[in-house]
Amino acid sequence: MRHLVLRTLFAALALLTSAFVGAAEIGKIHREVFLAAPKPGVAVLAATYATRPSGGELLSLHQLMSRSDTVDIAFMRHSSDGGRTWSAAVEIPTLEHRPGGKLRRALRGGVADPRTGRFVRFHIEGLLPNDDPLEGMRQWYVCYSASPDGGRTWPASGRVIQDGPEFTEQHPLPGVWIGKNCVMVGDLASVPVFLRDGTLLVPVIITPLGPAGTYHNPGGGYTYSDAAALRGRWREDGRISWELSGLIQADPARSTRGMDEPTFAELPDGTVLAVLRGSNHTKPHLPARRWISRSADGGRTWSAPEPWTYDDGEAFFSPSSCSQLVPHSSGRLFWIGNISPKNPDGNRPRYPLVIGEVDVRSGRLLRATVGPVDDRGPEDSEMMSLSNFSAREDRADGAIVINLSRLFQRSKPGELDWTSDAYLYRVPVK
Repeated sequence: MRHLVLRTLFAALALLTSAFVGAAEIGKIHREVFLAAPKPGVAVLAATYATRPSGGELLSLHQLMSRSDTVDIAFMRHSSDGGRTWSAAVEIPTLEHRPGGKLRRALRGGVADPRTGRFVRFHIEGLLPNDDPLEGMRQWYVCYSASPDGGRTWPASGRVIQDGPEFTEQHPLPGVWIGKNCVMVGDLASVPVFLRDGTLLVPVIITPLGPAGTYHNPGGGYTYSDAAALRGRWREDGRISWELSGLIQADPARSTRGMDEPTFAELPDGTVLAVLRGSNHTKPHLPARRWISRSADGGRTWSAPEPWTYDDGEAFFSPSSCSQLVPHSSGRLFWIGNISPKNPDGNRPRYPLVIGEVDVRSGRLLRATVGPVDDRGPEDSEMMSLSNFSAREDRADGAIVINLSRLFQRSKPGELDWTSDAYLYRVPVK
């Protein structure tokens, strides 16, 4: 009984906080199960994307996982009524046995072009000789599929390869040689965006090459990467021409895993803002920050990254986890991610998950608007991760819709339990 009372009290407090932090901006948050875990030991990671510039057509992508950075199986569904009903799920192959190893795939985000009406989505794949996720740091490459009919058919698809005779499947981009280093879209929250001039920007990370010409980890963390943008323009045949931007590079003495999982938004003055994941993994004395970079030329070149701050100039603590900038039809810009009350240690803790508004003039996070989406409860494991999400605006009512899995909430010390439903959160925006 005492445990039940505590759970009830915590839930009530969470709802009250959500309702009254920035009360003029954000209403009470509703949470429901979007897709249930099919069996113990399996997590469902889901995301939904609008497949046309207007209207209620959606694409749902969900993946089943039972170990880190590996997709067991993936599915796609369609909705024509804003997500009230869904079509039967269609399997997307994520594993092929090949000579030399296993070809693994993982789904990433998509976006509809407001000019042409086409929808484009992305995935990463790579041949892993020993089926070790860390081999992906040398093997991952990016693929895309474009649809003219809201994701019903995909007549244009293939690898992302920069224009020019020197670029090939093994050498798809400047500085990238598959087998030596890699390029990838980092997470579901790394959603591509179309700029007002029609340019498509895809947030990617690239593992650097060292003096020996192979993947190099100068920070000493679990992995290391530089961030960049893939700049795309439509061709007459419905395919996309690609160009890699300049790199967003960290000082490895300040972020041990470099710059990771960027998220982009175009500000009213044409500046492109990038918010990035850093890390203090292996060096917990370093302040764990969220980082920003800016581009004044449509994502071609980027400023040196610096710690992101509130509007009063104070930097905040944030674990190494994904985040997302979410533009709103009102002209406002929201950010969703993890903010910690004290300095994290690498990836943890990945709670609470918060939402706040970004000042579109300065690019800073408005402190007074930041409030919780979800947090660890007394019954949840300390290992719980409120990350691995994707968000969008609901066109019917303007709410922010978040697909999030409460990973490892049932874990015990020294044992990760992957069992997790995929939840849907609705954040009313006033």
